[in-house]
Amino acid sequence: MKLIAVTDDLHSVQDIASIIISIRNVVDYVHIREKTKNIQQLLLLIQLLEAGGVKKEKIVINDRLDAALLMSIFNVHLPSHGLPIKYVRDHFPHLRIGRSVHSLEEARQAEKDGADYVLYGHCFMTNSKKGIPANGAHTIGDLKRDLQIPVYAIGGITAERVKAIQQTNADGIAVMSGIFSAYNPLSSALLFKDACKEEQSHEKQV
Repeated sequence: MKLIAVTDDLHSVQDIASIIISIRNVVDYVHIREKTKNIQQLLLLIQLLEAGGVKKEKIVINDRLDAALLMSIFNVHLPSHGLPIKYVRDHFPHLRIGRSVHSLEEARQAEKDGADYVLYGHCFMTNSKKGIPANGAHTIGDLKRDLQIPVYAIGGITAERVKAIQQTNADGIAVMSGIFSAYNPLSSALLFKDACKEEQSHEKQV
């Protein structure tokens, strides 16, 4: 499974850049989800990441299509309330487009509209979604059986819960606080990566 690190909008631009640079060779993608940062801060962050050796192919920009286009980032993620997938696909066909979904119906619509992947959650209870019931990891299986595009899981995922996600045949996991709120983000990212690899190795042995 792929490992996606999602920023939590709780750190300064410099601190975010430092964390991402430290984990750049561990994670498959870095999802920049900084809702309170302005365009200048986002552009500075991307510049710092590039200077620190983070490949553009690994960077995913959440919601801010303008920042992605200005910095030639080809991975964009549209929240469920964001720009229509069809609009972005029609105007910028070169982009890889993801969509946040919370149900099978939303996932089906995202695929129909032209999304390249969906980010499904929240799978487990998480502080970022207090008071909102979790969908449960088992429901990912419904999406995998129905969709042709990749399905990534997000929400309350710990290294110990990776196995439950793997059993649904999900294509990967997206981790926010488990990495960016960790005392040692690099060590935490390595734990998640090892957990993903362990499940893949087990599948091969079976």
